[in-house]
Amino acid sequence: MRYFFYALLVIIVVARVVSVRPAFKNGDKVRIRDRVMSEPVYFDTSQAIVLQNLKIYLPRYPVISYGDFVVVEGTVDQNKLVKPLLVDVAENTNFLYQFRVKIIEVYQKSLPEPHNSLVAGITLGSKSSISRDFWEDLKKSGTLHVVVASGMNVTFVAKFLIESLVLVINRRKAVVVGLCGVWVYALLSGFDAPIVRASIMGSIAFGAQAVGRINSALNALFLSALIMLCVKPEWVTDLGFQLSLSATLGIIIFEPKIKQKLHAFPRIIREDLSTTLSAQLAVSPLLIFAFGSVNLMSPLVNVAVLWTVPWIMILGVVGGLVGVILEPLGQAVVLAAYPLTSWFTFVINLMSKQ
Repeated sequence: MRYFFYALLVIIVVARVVSVRPAFKNGDKVRIRDRVMSEPVYFDTSQAIVLQNLKIYLPRYPVISYGDFVVVEGTVDQNKLVKPLLVDVAENTNFLYQFRVKIIEVYQKSLPEPHNSLVAGITLGSKSSISRDFWEDLKKSGTLHVVVASGMNVTFVAKFLIESLVLVINRRKAVVVGLCGVWVYALLSGFDAPIVRASIMGSIAFGAQAVGRINSALNALFLSALIMLCVKPEWVTDLGFQLSLSATLGIIIFEPKIKQKLHAFPRIIREDLSTTLSAQLAVSPLLIFAFGSVNLMSPLVNVAVLWTVPWIMILGVVGGLVGVILEPLGQAVVLAAYPLTSWFTFVINLMSKQ
């Protein structure tokens, strides 16, 4: 009966994906009114946003931010809007968005560039203040996914929190506390779609793994992915969805075996390194396919820097929350991430020149 249910879900997902048609045809002149639901990418003289699966390049000013409501006119050409005209832009006054902005301001007051933008990118997926040079360095070193697809970072943090808490409390309690931490993070992100997807998959898969076996976690992950694709079939081609799914799958399948091979390391290092390596192993083919160019040193670079991601995220979340209430104390917490971001930027700058 269970396999029949899974087969039925697969059929529904395939039917939904096949039935989804582009909203517009080539040559259509359109007027789009929509909210910006992913972080814009900023260049020297332009900015890029995505609305209704169309990539739109607009002049650098007025600056458009995540969550803004915009009205744009233009002509559809494949997956782009050509000759776009920005008719109107309204700032997002939503409480969660404004709260997110205040947290980013805490980072900006606590650390210099590119450290504060790195914390904002890793913690909240914000790319608004990342310089073009640092963006290119991340791309060349094969670590752009750390700030582009922040949903994958949720997977790292969920596993990191659970395995760290297991040292002091039993596994079931550790799972509950760890997953609560993940959903606090999702709240801070403004319930950004990639982060919510990763939070759902991580909660179901790691929860099942904690109370059952690997097969239970795999079934739970498979089921959650199918249900999400039933609701949003276009996510099947979304890089953030693919990375979140692959990273979680890699941790479930490879992490126990890799951990056994690292028995010579202290437990806290072994847990962190095995999580990083297993996720990296699973997402590497996707990253190579998605970003086109291959940096042969990328796996080594990722191992060198990804261990810092959970710590940067935890310090970023705690420091951001505290900083909104008590700014000096919050800044002190965020400042504690400086050695980590310094190591991260040092490795990226070094390897991007190879």
